[in-house]
Amino acid sequence: MELTSMGNCCALLKSIMGFATEEEHDGRLPKQKKVKVVFVLGGPGSGKGTLCAKIVEQFGYSHLSSGDLLRKEIKAGSEHGTMIQNMMNEGKLVPSDITVRLIQKAMQETDNDKFLLDGFPRDEENVRTFEKLTKIEPDFILFLDCPEEEMTKRLLSRNQGREDDNIETIKKRFRVFQESTLPLVNYYASKGKVRKVDAARPVEDVFESVKTIFSSANEQGA
Repeated sequence: MELTSMGNCCALLKSIMGFATEEEHDGRLPKQKKVKVVFVLGGPGSGKGTLCAKIVEQFGYSHLSSGDLLRKEIKAGSEHGTMIQNMMNEGKLVPSDITVRLIQKAMQETDNDKFLLDGFPRDEENVRTFEKLTKIEPDFILFLDCPEEEMTKRLLSRNQGREDDNIETIKKRFRVFQESTLPLVNYYASKGKVRKVDAARPVEDVFESVKTIFSSANEQGA
């Protein structure tokens, strides 16, 4: 990353966290509360947001979407929103520090202790930064397995006014997912933490599988 970009990132981090001291935002949550975190991973268009909304309603988690948090930062008129927007339009990953700080801030602003992190982490650097700043490891990973053809059809048919829902950007996002995120799924699978579901089915069928996973996790005290 160029020096100017690094400077922009540092300034953006300061604007995200306000004027709080480093100690106040060293990654800890209020009162050192014990939190449960589930990473919800899947390719673009695999249905992460839709399923997260159902999990929130059924199981009481707070849903944090890294993409939504970044888009919110852009819409807020941030001085560096253009930098984030350009990176997202190119299908590139936003620097981990920025994404993790936005997630951390959102976690600190709620009294809940159960979180779904939607579309996060996206690469190994995300994982390292998240664990370093928050001192949290995920309880498990919900992996939505869906063919690229089906995800493409979903992305092109939805009408959410998102600039990154065009065929060229979609292809770039798929490539980033294949190269950066899938290896994380394999890594967590080796630790026995991945719960995979077939996400190509109708959403209600998918959610039946997801309910079984979360009900089992609750019974085990996960």
